[in-house]
Amino acid sequence: MSLPTLLRLYESRRAPNPRRVSIFLAEKGVEVERVEVDIMGGEHFRDGHRAKAGTHHVPVAELSDGTFLTETVAICRYVEALHPEPNLMGRDAKEAAVIEMWQRRMEFSVLLNVAFVARHTIPAMQALEHEQVSEWGRACIPRMEEALKGLDARLLESAFVAGERFTIADITAWVALDFMRVLRRGPPEGCEALAEWHERMKARPSALA
Repeated sequence: MSLPTLLRLYESRRAPNPRRVSIFLAEKGVEVERVEVDIMGGEHFRDGHRAKAGTHHVPVAELSDGTFLTETVAICRYVEALHPEPNLMGRDAKEAAVIEMWQRRMEFSVLLNVAFVARHTIPAMQALEHEQVSEWGRACIPRMEEALKGLDARLLESAFVAGERFTIADITAWVALDFMRVLRRGPPEGCEALAEWHERMKARPSALA
């Protein structure tokens, strides 16, 4: 029995998690209908969005059988099943575990800290937080910088985040670094391997996604 197809993606194109899915789709060469969700206007908290998604999260993938998928990696995993090549999540159990390990590290140590700093220190982003906690945002700055230094150390020994080829782990780290533009920050001084890797990521055709 064939799997349901991916019909459309509900997204907010400037937000990090929808962009992760967009890059993943671009790397696969997959095109789907896009529906923009105004998260700065609170559309994702409204009944219409919640009725589809069961949550306020974006992105949301709508399948041809009426199923709605949320959570970035879950959507990417389904796309990987529909379109196995180019492989971005592992060709065997060991590689899949290594990629997932690095993907989770990038998500929790790099992307989340960048997001916490942005969402709790930039006044305009109060629309995304019912209550901003500036102390928490400031506390995450050294956590963010430490995570970026750790990523730089990793890239001194590996061409890509999870090994010798581009994977979903690179997408997560790449989007995190790009999102730092809202903080008017870049990699910490001296992180040359990280800066070089980021330039390689920005040169990929999927950077336009």
